[in-house]
Amino acid sequence: MKILVNDGISESGHKALEQAGFEVITTKVAQDQIINYVNENQVAAILVRSATKVRKDIIDACPSLKLIGRGGVGMDNIDVEYAKSKGIHVINTPASSSASVAELVFAHLFSGVRFLYNANRNMPLEGDTRFNELKKAYGEGIELSGKTLGIVGFGRIGQAVAKVGIGLGMKIIASDPFVKEASVTLDFFDGRSLDIHIKTQSFESVLKESDFITLHVPAQKDYVIGRKELAMMKDESALINASRGGVVDEVALVEALDSGKLSFAGLDVFENEPTPALKLLMHNKISLTPHIGAATNEAQDRIGTELATQIATLLK
Repeated sequence: MKILVNDGISESGHKALEQAGFEVITTKVAQDQIINYVNENQVAAILVRSATKVRKDIIDACPSLKLIGRGGVGMDNIDVEYAKSKGIHVINTPASSSASVAELVFAHLFSGVRFLYNANRNMPLEGDTRFNELKKAYGEGIELSGKTLGIVGFGRIGQAVAKVGIGLGMKIIASDPFVKEASVTLDFFDGRSLDIHIKTQSFESVLKESDFITLHVPAQKDYVIGRKELAMMKDESALINASRGGVVDEVALVEALDSGKLSFAGLDVFENEPTPALKLLMHNKISLTPHIGAATNEAQDRIGTELATQIATLLK
């Protein structure tokens, strides 16, 4: 049985699939050639990340498909319900990348509160001629400890973010229309653990009370954070988006940064991937990464082996 891994898979996942008896094809097939390739090779399953889209046209035109797998959490690049209505299994790996995304959120937060996003641009250019001036410019950082972190979307990733924030001594508040409360377990190096119970609250109260907002929501039809929501946030607060492009009004975000309403932003995802707006890429108050939330070696290993386990269970 053939499996097309179109957006890559870890070596451990690849081996696990082969050991389960599958023929793994790692050829990168262009989006407009997927239908022909799947049909010519009688592919039974296609595995994707965020680059490849599996829409109704592919589902209808490829009768050999029995399974569509997404390495990661969000499945907005797959017509999930339509595929299921055609008897095709649709799977993802919602837990595998939570820790990786959470750590990236704090990479952006640390970058913001200590001006690393800007210092790393200017030190190579002027560090040898304007060292003392740069030292003064970046010498008014703040600590995350004691600050309030607002988490919008309190599923697995949001809860993983909460764990890190608690470890740093932050106050954690969260909003989620589908999660009323959650128990977050902190595991320590010596084998001990501690459960912390968190009740979610209204979206509006999280916006108003937080020093930093981090988004962990699926793709939406409308902006989650637009001008109205930005106006509700604390003056000189900050916004991190490592969830999905299109949930933040990027024009309004730039306005809020330019006016001083927000002190900085951290973006891992963008409305127009893979060609983000130049005004974002060039802005001196935005910490930037190219959609790498789940891109750690550990997360990719977990994703690959979890996909292999699910596929073996469903197709064998």
